[in-house]
Amino acid sequence: MSRLFVHQAGPGLSVQDGGRAGYLAFGLSRGGAADRLAMAEGAALLNQDSRLAALEMAGAGGTFEVSRDTRIALTGAPMQAGIDGAALAWNASHLLPAGARLRLGGATHGVYGYLHIGGGIDVARRLGARSAHLAAGLGRRIESGDDLPLGPDADMGGIGLKLPDDPRFDGGEVRMLAGFQTGFFAAAEIARFEVTSFGRDARGNRMGVRMVSDGPGFASAAGLSVLSEVIVPGDIQITGDGTPFVLLAECQTTGGYPRIGSVLPCDLPRVAQAAPGARIRFRFVAPDEGLRIERAAAKAQGRLRASATPLRRDPHDIRDLLSYQLVGGVTAGNEEKG
Repeated sequence: MSRLFVHQAGPGLSVQDGGRAGYLAFGLSRGGAADRLAMAEGAALLNQDSRLAALEMAGAGGTFEVSRDTRIALTGAPMQAGIDGAALAWNASHLLPAGARLRLGGATHGVYGYLHIGGGIDVARRLGARSAHLAAGLGRRIESGDDLPLGPDADMGGIGLKLPDDPRFDGGEVRMLAGFQTGFFAAAEIARFEVTSFGRDARGNRMGVRMVSDGPGFASAAGLSVLSEVIVPGDIQITGDGTPFVLLAECQTTGGYPRIGSVLPCDLPRVAQAAPGARIRFRFVAPDEGLRIERAAAKAQGRLRASATPLRRDPHDIRDLLSYQLVGGVTAGNEEKG
């Protein structure tokens, strides 16, 4: 079986996939990748199933080697990347030759980067998924010296492709829906929430992120007397000091803090990827608008593969020259002229 060797691991490496559905009643949230769009991007670049497991890297990557020539894709938060000193493009697919060293440094934007492997990372399934759920004690962080089994790769195509860059790593507008507890907050508090510019607190993790601002906290008429109810990723709890806390992939399954609303699933990667210093503003949308937004996002995700374009690089810097589509643009140009 082919292996991925981890020579040096960054501080927040874990194997992630789409997570575990169906265990909420047993106290286990779905978990999975913090940025689910990045998982779809990697699958599109490698033309493979988005349910295959990848390596999630929080803040920084590490140094890796493979035992066979391997297709890889790099998505999510851009990181400094290179193979044996030759720089690599992010949000793109490449060939990692056996024995070469892949080095992924610190994130230049965002938080979570992803290393996808042709065939996926083939660690054992637990409760139907390969992802580590660190808060629940399922799996563990990847450490220096680990080596991970790789699944068989049925397709050696999809090398040298790039997807358009996405702006979700620098904050911006995040759309949300009102919920059953939004009415616990006065209209003036809700209006102030929408016009407030928030930053991500540095203490965020895969369970959730604390959002901070320069103004006072947000008060709820219900105080802290709300009964504990089911909560899901995207819910925005207002903690005892009035600070918003946006729940992410490994959130708990119940909670008693009042929730001012819930982030649309398609916008949750923008929250997860907001690095300290990035600014976020929340905007309420009506349910019908939220449904249209989610449908449009799903369609855009389905078009990712078609939006991939050949990656242009200087031939002198390419070790695996024959793997790259060097004439794709010329062919397309001739077809247009004809």
